[in-house]
Amino acid sequence: MDLNRLARRLAVSTLAAMILPVSASAGAPPLTPPAEAVPAWTAFLDGMRDLPDRILAQVPAERRNDPQLRAEAGRLALSAVTASGIDALANDPDHPVFVPQLNNYLTIGQPNADTNYRSARIAPGGTYRLRGRRGSMSMVRIAQSGPPPKQTGPQVDLGKQRTVFDLNALKTDAEGRYDVILSPARPAGYTGEWWQLDPASNMLLVRMVGSQWSKEIEPTLSIERVDIPAPRPRPAAQTLEARLRAAPQFAGNIAPMLVNRVALLHREGYLNKLKGVDFSHLGGLTGQFYYEGAYELGAGEALILEAKLPERCLYRSVILTNDLYETTDWYNNHSSLNDSQAKADSDGVLRIVVSARDPGVPNWVDTAGYPSGVIQGRWTECSSQPVPTVRKVELSQVRSHLPRETATVTPQERDRQIRERRSALQHRPLW
Repeated sequence: MDLNRLARRLAVSTLAAMILPVSASAGAPPLTPPAEAVPAWTAFLDGMRDLPDRILAQVPAERRNDPQLRAEAGRLALSAVTASGIDALANDPDHPVFVPQLNNYLTIGQPNADTNYRSARIAPGGTYRLRGRRGSMSMVRIAQSGPPPKQTGPQVDLGKQRTVFDLNALKTDAEGRYDVILSPARPAGYTGEWWQLDPASNMLLVRMVGSQWSKEIEPTLSIERVDIPAPRPRPAAQTLEARLRAAPQFAGNIAPMLVNRVALLHREGYLNKLKGVDFSHLGGLTGQFYYEGAYELGAGEALILEAKLPERCLYRSVILTNDLYETTDWYNNHSSLNDSQAKADSDGVLRIVVSARDPGVPNWVDTAGYPSGVIQGRWTECSSQPVPTVRKVELSQVRSHLPRETATVTPQERDRQIRERRSALQHRPLW
């Protein structure tokens, strides 16, 4: 036999023996499926499996078969799963860290476009230290919450409001650094900055709010528990399992929590019309007044919002949501306006145009491909809290309903604005 041919046959036989499954070898026992190695993982998957269905259950029946809406329900579910996963990984009240809670990609809870949200788990009754540089944001508020929310069907109540701390009110040194202790009672002999925690609180939620995205500097934040030793021992198996098993409940609470608000506004008659809203039971910021209403627009239609501007106002904004109450993508669209971006006219009236196509005016909010959803606004620490009036007009007639002084924004200028807002938002830390 040709030696080269024999060598090739031997090589093929050897390779076949290497890649064939062990069970195919003569005399080898057949493979059996292993026992469930991580039962908590199976429970995690099972608990998340019907999450999109629970979201869609809050949508009117006639809308549930819309393929676009169903796909968006999947995205919202994925957002909730991601948030619950971050919480499960970082949920260590003895060694906490501030992690992202809401943003343009974690769209649960309808985030505000101007706010960076962070959260950290804490142990009820524990003593914590916050340190960092204060930065220059117009608002940095730290709220406390807990215990877990009460839920009856889709209705969620986060419980009583607790004291909200103002980071900007802290004393700083010459380099802008702050240092504050948080605990139910002031530590004996301690004379520095101190915030009193509710003894039942189990989470801190930070809101960093800024209107001038390219100018304001966000604070740095570190947190540590100081009433226990510093090292972190290896987490016990029971602890890791409990966190994994708790994740579906976390996602199941937050994902469908606000979805039914869109249908509720329709039922109440607030279509292309706004009303004041109390979000205090859902963790709304103390001192902040909200207004909202559902909208529906055709391609050739626009809404004009009008309100007399308060004489004094710390912060204000207008955002949009889709039909699942997810905030419309404000990174890549001109889909939100704040007090720095939207100016009142010479008569003191704030006028904002909402439409699918750009009307070429400064105060425009882009529906970004969503013909329906919700308009929501905020007045924070303002001398008055007007609910804007709303008029539906033909897009081609928008300028006839605005003051003659209204400036023109060209398509080129709008493109530049969107690119600049995208850049400014990406410079703000997501993590």
